[in-house]
Amino acid sequence: MRDVTRRGLLLSLLLGGIAGYVDAIGFIETGGLFVSFMSGNSTQAGVEVIAQGAAVVLLPLSLVAAFVVGVVAGALVGRHGQRRAGPVAASAAAVALSAALSFLLPDGPWRFLLLAAAMGALNTLYLSEGRARVAITYATGTLVSLGLALAALVTGRSRTAWQRPLLLWGSLAGGAVVGAAAHRLGGGVALLIAAVVLTAVAITLAARPPSSARP
Repeated sequence: MRDVTRRGLLLSLLLGGIAGYVDAIGFIETGGLFVSFMSGNSTQAGVEVIAQGAAVVLLPLSLVAAFVVGVVAGALVGRHGQRRAGPVAASAAAVALSAALSFLLPDGPWRFLLLAAAMGALNTLYLSEGRARVAITYATGTLVSLGLALAALVTGRSRTAWQRPLLLWGSLAGGAVVGAAAHRLGGGVALLIAAVVLTAVAITLAARPPSSARP
């Protein structure tokens, strides 16, 4: 994420915080699954298929599939990174619909698929040569970047490269803390707050002209 502008970095930090916020709510309400951390769901499914049988892994694997669908949708509506309002707007709509379902069908676990799709879409904001340049919703890629940047610091190749991945990880972790606190208001209410913030971000991005230049 070294070639992301300062404005792009601020957007990434905001959305990373929202991702941590939403993931914390999903984790609490599913009883230990994730809506943005698909490595965790994959491991959970692998363990549970042995311990409890194939039926138990349906939800974690469905979350993985929904996340991938969200990435596909985000890439399509965002025109491969040229229009960043599209993926954020799609994410906002999915989170809002999930919040509505939490009031109407509080015992329905499949509303979490909408959250996973929403988080997948957010990862399509910065695309280049078929890959995501910024890991918005998952910490593993960000921590790899942090480790490489620290290696660059030790070898004298860069004194500042570590700052951005550390900030992005901090925003995700901090968002999770806020999300866990907001969940005390109720899962639906907490998700509506996230949907409102995402909608505001999408409106702000839509006001800017589309560009294929770097963010």
